[in-house]
Amino acid sequence: MKALVTGAAGFIGSSLCEALIEKGFKVTGIDCFSPYYSTELKRNNISILQENPEFDLIEEELGNLDLRYIVEKMDYVFHLAAQPGVRKSIGKDFSNYAYHNIVVTQKLLDACIDIPVKSFVYSSSSSIYGNALKFPTDENTIPAPVSPYGITKLAGEHLAMVYHKAFKIPSVVLRFFTVYGKRQRPDMAFKIIIDKMKKGESIEIYGDGNQTRDFTYIDDVVSGILAASSGNASGEIFNIGGGSRYSLLGAIEIIRKVSGIDPKLVYKNGLEIDAKDTSADITKAFNILGYKPRTTLKDGLQKMWNDLNC
Repeated sequence: MKALVTGAAGFIGSSLCEALIEKGFKVTGIDCFSPYYSTELKRNNISILQENPEFDLIEEELGNLDLRYIVEKMDYVFHLAAQPGVRKSIGKDFSNYAYHNIVVTQKLLDACIDIPVKSFVYSSSSSIYGNALKFPTDENTIPAPVSPYGITKLAGEHLAMVYHKAFKIPSVVLRFFTVYGKRQRPDMAFKIIIDKMKKGESIEIYGDGNQTRDFTYIDDVVSGILAASSGNASGEIFNIGGGSRYSLLGAIEIIRKVSGIDPKLVYKNGLEIDAKDTSADITKAFNILGYKPRTTLKDGLQKMWNDLNC
């Protein structure tokens, strides 16, 4: 079986590529190595993959490729490529978000028309919910993103569902809730916190630190993606969460216990484009996909601390 993974050198993409190869897939990865964060880190993510004959890398921006020529050789498409980051989506950079998260998604879906792919998995985000009124939040909740990033990911969801209905593309949408673990992007909270604790530096906390997140370990996210591509989920939207909700300060306390290091916290004003709380109702994913997160936050942070100290 052949699989296409966009954003293959990223945090989630590289982990998914490895899992697919372990399952016997031949994987084609696409990544443009955008400078949003260190391209060296991204190359490190796929360094082992590139030694495997079952992995091919196309180093190019998706919008510049003949995507139909690529997709017609594939059995599965996993669309993880996106312009990430909530705070940077405000202002002059928004055009990048609109292009990479909306326009390119439409081009990839266009390329899939009349191609008998078994599944098109689109990676979305809990950011589409904004400040939800119900916790845990289920997929029937009306989206109300509070960031431009969330708006673009929601637009991508709508495109995936429109192409499913109009052209029978077997689209599945997955809403990821705060993914963490090995290879986490350097701009993400746990990576920043652990790095600064190791160096004895101060950690900036935006708001009072009581904002909560449903933290999801990378291995659980990958298992959810694989389950969603099974063929029983076409036209559906699923939350992929970690199964529990912690405040930022609660998570930092776990890191303190794991590391034995007392953090130095500095409080800053929060931003209105950051959702106050997130919590995933994963009942639907469990009932249809058999998805069940297996990594507790304590175990995941212990693994992450160990990985970063190797």
